[in-house]
Amino acid sequence: MTDVVSLEFVFDADADAAIRREWAVLASAGLPSQARHTGPTNRPHVTLLVRPSLPDLAADGLSDRLPLPVTLGAPVLFGTGRTRVIARSVVPSAPLLGLHAAVHALAGAGQDAPHTAPEEWTPHVTLARRVPLDRVGEALAALGGEGGEPIGARAIGIRRWDAATRTVAHLAGRGTLESC
Repeated sequence: MTDVVSLEFVFDADADAAIRREWAVLASAGLPSQARHTGPTNRPHVTLLVRPSLPDLAADGLSDRLPLPVTLGAPVLFGTGRTRVIARSVVPSAPLLGLHAAVHALAGAGQDAPHTAPEEWTPHVTLARRVPLDRVGEALAALGGEGGEPIGARAIGIRRWDAATRTVAHLAGRGTLESC
């Protein structure tokens, strides 16, 4: 899927800053990092749904689920071949899984990317993409060995990202287009 639409939740200011600090640590160590992606819509988030297309949605009821406490846990690695994605895991909870289910119910049936589909979702916050295998250990060490301490966070808003137009739109919760 190249041109996709995704629904993502974004974090409170403290959690956003903590994740950005981890991006900066990786960048300062000369490693791949999301800090190097300087687009105006780049911010720490958790992807709830990815599809090739998605009609406009009225996000009724989603704001009632926010803010939602979440815990960012240990690092996880994704990928095959010569590089990996390094991400912070997001510890599943009943309210978090309920938010994910509500987003999918609102969107209806569709061609979900497997990592966002119900019962296959792997909630995470990307820290770095395309990390060479021989530098994964260095990246994890830079992040504090085992990835540092868990981060207490709150999901405060849900945004819609359209890859074709490179735009975001605020759907639910607190925030403006600039903050979501």
